[in-house]
Amino acid sequence: MINSKHIGLGTAAIGRPLYINIKQDANTEPFSLPIFKENGLEVLEDAYNKGIRYFDTSPGYGIAEQLLLQWLKTKNDPSIQVSTKWGYTYVANFDPNATQHEVKEHSLNKLNEQWEFSKELLPYLKVYQIHSATFDTGVLENAEVLKRLHELKQEHNIIIGLTTTGANQTEVLEKGLSIQVENESLFQSFQCTYNILDQSVFKYAEALKSLKGPFIIKEALANGRLIPNEDYPQYRKLYDLINRLAKQYNVGADAIALRYCIAVFPEALVLSGANNAEHLSANLKADQFSLTNSEIEQLSAFKISNSSYWEERKALTWN
Repeated sequence: MINSKHIGLGTAAIGRPLYINIKQDANTEPFSLPIFKENGLEVLEDAYNKGIRYFDTSPGYGIAEQLLLQWLKTKNDPSIQVSTKWGYTYVANFDPNATQHEVKEHSLNKLNEQWEFSKELLPYLKVYQIHSATFDTGVLENAEVLKRLHELKQEHNIIIGLTTTGANQTEVLEKGLSIQVENESLFQSFQCTYNILDQSVFKYAEALKSLKGPFIIKEALANGRLIPNEDYPQYRKLYDLINRLAKQYNVGADAIALRYCIAVFPEALVLSGANNAEHLSANLKADQFSLTNSEIEQLSAFKISNSSYWEERKALTWN
């Protein structure tokens, strides 16, 4: 199996039963944690067998970090790379009716606390990220936190990164690119939302190419909104184009959306959020064809303002 060059696996969907997305399949079975864990390990193994070598996780993703660590202990493959994050704590305890799923805290104490577990992912751990860095937490101005991240970088030879979310993700990205500790750029990897609808980070394409670490694209399917459905009539023309291209290349709509990101950012890692073998196989078909320049331009024409994109995303529920 050839390693998947462009696609990595995001582990949110295998680490917690609910996440922000448009649910594709209704599941009427009662939740079973042992079965959930077993399924998660199977997805990791399936991804590996299908050529995926990059895995992105977080303590905010329920048991995802623990599952990944358990699975890594069965491997001895230096080509595997892992990124994880700090700053979110999962608190729903696998309760489908929980009113709160995660707690955000960008303090030095939280960084040190979560690092104690995350460091067990070494030597596979290559990128350590601030989870959803925002201006409101002050994390990008917190000298103690930035210094500590720099220490971890030097001590463990890892890349320090951050993930962005929200309508001001471009401003956070720009701030992150400017931060230096001991006269060197601290952040050398960024994980951002990019897709056909929200193309806002494209203006930083050149800066992202020069990073030492990976530029990682999340939410390539816009949390499921790029899979044609009747709930978004405003995207009917986009859906028609996606369906036409999917038929032309004999793939699903998901592969078209993923391939678009790969085409625009050919050096990036695009995350699949699949939580079963069927969806993962469908996603990986994005590595098996190329869109023409004309098709890329046609898809690009459907971008919306990032403020509209994130307002729409806020309306999505945990499911």
